[in-house]
Amino acid sequence: MAGIVIDESRCVGCGLCVKTCPQGAIEIKDKKAHVGESCIACGMCLDSCKLGAISRMQEKGGEDLDSWKGILVAAEVWEGKLHNVTLELLCKAKELQSNSKCGISAFLMGKDVEKLAQELIDHGADTVYLCQDESLVYPTEEPWADALASVIEKARPEILLFGATEFGRSLAPRVAARLRTGLTADCTVLEIDKETGLLQQTRPAFGGNLMATIVCPNHRPQMATVRPGVFPMGQGEARQGTVVRLPVPALSGRVQVESAQPAPQSKTIADAQIIVAVGRGIGSQKNMQYAYELARLLGGQVGASRPLVDAGWAQYPMQVGQTGKTVAPKLYIACGISGAIQHLAGIGGAETIVAINTDPDAPIFQSAHYAIVGNCVEVLKEMIAQLQK
Repeated sequence: MAGIVIDESRCVGCGLCVKTCPQGAIEIKDKKAHVGESCIACGMCLDSCKLGAISRMQEKGGEDLDSWKGILVAAEVWEGKLHNVTLELLCKAKELQSNSKCGISAFLMGKDVEKLAQELIDHGADTVYLCQDESLVYPTEEPWADALASVIEKARPEILLFGATEFGRSLAPRVAARLRTGLTADCTVLEIDKETGLLQQTRPAFGGNLMATIVCPNHRPQMATVRPGVFPMGQGEARQGTVVRLPVPALSGRVQVESAQPAPQSKTIADAQIIVAVGRGIGSQKNMQYAYELARLLGGQVGASRPLVDAGWAQYPMQVGQTGKTVAPKLYIACGISGAIQHLAGIGGAETIVAINTDPDAPIFQSAHYAIVGNCVEVLKEMIAQLQK
């Protein structure tokens, strides 16, 4: 693998690289710097050495990365229907395709799923790799990962996208491990770099305090997961495509699912069309009653920022943001929410954002369509009064 190398003939053991390494992977032994196994080759240490003793060693004898082409979307099916995130990823794949001129394909596996192949084609897939059998009733990670890895080795897609669902989050790392490539989870932005052609995968990092753009320059495919609702779904249109039938893999997984039942249906903020979300600016738990009343009058639901959930003022299922739910309502009313990066990452799909905050420089206003500078409790009271007239 590519890694960080110390030239001991130049190293004087000054320790600057030790202070720079975010992983704590460098230590001084016998007055020389040594790189440990925890190094992730991030390169943060390269510029710290004024003597040029640190360099990045590139892989030798690697495969031809130019032979990998196109985008593959791992389709997810539940209760006989394609998950919305699959169609959202196909829409994003078409956008990426316009910049890279590559083909789009989809991997579809399960029982009685052939009928869904045309829907994948209509939403952008040129080729659907179909693995269908009566035995594939319930999605299980091991056989799905084996089948998908086999397809990838033959089709050689440059980019592989998964939905960051419960199943997708379990499947994607298994596939990445089989292929010995990288995986970026919970991406909020996917773009093709015009100069390098690499997939730029952006996601909140370091507790949501900054946005990190990650690339995978030395391995293929470039893999990413994306939460439902982050990207628009787009409209399908009648298209022609190819369906490639695959052999059924042996169900050799350690876990066999014999039966499954859907959980009782309940409304969640992820499905809400109107959300009244509250942050620390609400002042007290008692004041949350105004958010609930406004949500009731509008026919919506109440959401919350992470600090309110951490404080015990709201339950975790109400949490909006990178560490909570990603939402895409028609109307999002942010009450007393400053607009931390991890929160904004969860509301990018909202059609209209109304932000209420006493701070005119609050980051939330940069993402809002309508900004109200003022005490959110007083504004909520006035909104309720107007709706009750």
